[in-house]
Amino acid sequence: MTRIFADLRAPEIADLSPGAVAVLPVGSVEQHGPHLPLSTDLVVADSLGRDVVAAYGDEIDLLLLPALAYSKSNEHAWSAGTMWLSAATMLAMLDDLGRCLATTPVQRLVFLNGHGGNSALLQVASRDLRLAHGLRTFVMHPSVPPDQGGTSPASELGMGIHAGIEETSVLLHLRPELVRLDLGTRSVPEHLASYERVGFGRSVSFGWLSDDFGTDGTIGDPTGATAEHGKQRYEAMVETAAASLREIARFDPRTSR
Repeated sequence: MTRIFADLRAPEIADLSPGAVAVLPVGSVEQHGPHLPLSTDLVVADSLGRDVVAAYGDEIDLLLLPALAYSKSNEHAWSAGTMWLSAATMLAMLDDLGRCLATTPVQRLVFLNGHGGNSALLQVASRDLRLAHGLRTFVMHPSVPPDQGGTSPASELGMGIHAGIEETSVLLHLRPELVRLDLGTRSVPEHLASYERVGFGRSVSFGWLSDDFGTDGTIGDPTGATAEHGKQRYEAMVETAAASLREIARFDPRTSR
């Protein structure tokens, strides 16, 4: 039986296991500076979902749901071409999808989030879906965004959160024909390093739009990006995702499994 949920036939739904884990890649269509495509987050999330399900689906009992292209990207609303949903619309859409999944035997739903701007909202949706539909819900990322406690190369001063070296390298590996590295420029808001408490990944967060920093929409330094580095990063993402999904498949807050 296929592990691509949308390719299943209706009678096969009843044969799905309650232990199966449904993986929903969540991307975005938003500006990524002058050098990366609008589809960057979607490409990464969808590719990772497909590859981890293809490699580990039988072992872990994974199902791949169709990726969501549009999400909460209003920090980039200033840039024409960004396609974004309001928080209310996205929460309603996720609730509808959770309601539908709950009619199947599948009890676990993972949001594989490729866009950092979705993280807080997906946490809210996870709890709401748990309460409303009884699903066990989880939020994971290809890699934890630097503004949410993840790492960023020292050259970016911990501020490579958008279209920087890591994201650009991964796109050079996955979809090199979509990358114009010659247009990429260093755009790191270095003055923010002087703040002790307020900043990306620090104890005090702040609301921001991607044009607040006076850049071309890039927040990072893509100039040193390479496909070789992207391949290493992406392969590590696949392995990390598989390890996370193994735990998700057996996770129970009440008992050890």
